[in-house]
Amino acid sequence: MQPSSTNANPIPSQSSSLEQALERINRLAAQNNLASPQAPPHAKIQETLRPRSDSPTSKLFKITHDPNEPIIPNAPESLEQAGLNGSIVEEIVMRFLLNRGEAHGRAVAEQIRLPFHLVEPTLTKLKAQQLSCYLGSTAANDYIHALTDAGRDRARRHMQKTTYFGSAPVPLEMYVESVRLQSVEHQHPTRDDLRKAFSDLLIAPQLLSRLGPAVNSGRGMFLFGFPGNGKTSIAERITKAFGEFMWIPRSVSVDGDLLRVYDPLNHEEKPLQKSDGLLRESRVDERWVRIRRPTIVAGGELTMNMLEVSRNPETNISDSPLQMKSNCGLLLIDDFGRQRMSVDELLNRWIVPLEKRYDFLSLSSGKKVQVPFDQLVVFSTNLEPKDLVDDAFLRRIPYKIEVLNPEEPAFRKLFEIMCKSLQIPYKAEIIDYLIEKHYKGINRPMRNCHPRDLLLQVRSYCHFNSAPVELTKEHIDFAVENYFSIM
Repeated sequence: MQPSSTNANPIPSQSSSLEQALERINRLAAQNNLASPQAPPHAKIQETLRPRSDSPTSKLFKITHDPNEPIIPNAPESLEQAGLNGSIVEEIVMRFLLNRGEAHGRAVAEQIRLPFHLVEPTLTKLKAQQLSCYLGSTAANDYIHALTDAGRDRARRHMQKTTYFGSAPVPLEMYVESVRLQSVEHQHPTRDDLRKAFSDLLIAPQLLSRLGPAVNSGRGMFLFGFPGNGKTSIAERITKAFGEFMWIPRSVSVDGDLLRVYDPLNHEEKPLQKSDGLLRESRVDERWVRIRRPTIVAGGELTMNMLEVSRNPETNISDSPLQMKSNCGLLLIDDFGRQRMSVDELLNRWIVPLEKRYDFLSLSSGKKVQVPFDQLVVFSTNLEPKDLVDDAFLRRIPYKIEVLNPEEPAFRKLFEIMCKSLQIPYKAEIIDYLIEKHYKGINRPMRNCHPRDLLLQVRSYCHFNSAPVELTKEHIDFAVENYFSIM
């Protein structure tokens, strides 16, 4: 049996004993972690989250006591444990070889993210059936594989089904189990967690007290209020109050259909550090990606198609919808009420998932499949929620939080913070002048975004005129005239 690491080149006779030693060490370490009295009492991962002993996925996740990383997917020891059959692996391998031309066995295993000893039988079978041939050998007791004419014909037929030749998929059942184990509903951020998440944002204590229970519930919320008071900034920081990392599969299989879950545009990959050691790296299922808990933002561009499975007709590759990509994280619907789709369409689509915590997706084959709807959904709007939606929907969004205009002391503090950030010397007398003349004098409401926006105007004005960047009455008057000219 060969080890899963593609960088290791052990002597073949020592391979089996090395794997057995690693497995024994991992087993003993896991037992020590589970029995250790040193587990922090505030750990957010509860014993009830442990995979059931009769579950087929019970051996595939290591439950940690680290609130920042609830689980780690273990490398499968067989195709059956990985939830795969030989035909799925064979199809992906043949599509890869057709596209690549030739590749050595370990490169094939690395491409489809499976340990080499699980891929080697498929490569041997293709050679025995004369669908592939050896073009040479490598120093690591491996061969260079290429398809024969018969193999290329079969691979082209596989390409008609889909052109996908990436990571081997994870079964839907395994993905559902991973969402259950990493659910935001099982995370219970404290006031300290929330303060840490908002450490770079000035936020009123009253607002923090209202946000805390809403975040702790793991349910949906409305953030509403005047524009420019930081509703979007607040929503984007809420995710930081939960565990920092989670694992998602690169793709999921549903009765033969492939659905991509990992999206580099919406997910920030945070791979394990190599300094974590061979022991940890060799036991991780490479079909999974370690990411920061996702914060996915959809604004005015949101359409109904983005909430359904999308399929490329040329490649026959399907992508999961936004709500599935945001599972175990936060989904922000920004500028709610100004989407390209009507409010009624969105509400009718989500009224059941918001309450039941699961969703139904239609696949390209026509099948309907149930998937978790497990994220904190935040609707951010400048409008009154009651003017947008009916009572039936409002009932399913239990928290409605108004983000108010800042009071004068907080407004002054924002100027002080932003001056430091923009490297502009702070002058309290100039801020006094600004507030008295341009706010109190004309009853102009204060907004949280004004200090940043006005100071940026001052800095640009000074740079253009080759003048020192500083706060003066002249600079403030210019910034106010520009910024509020039509407001």
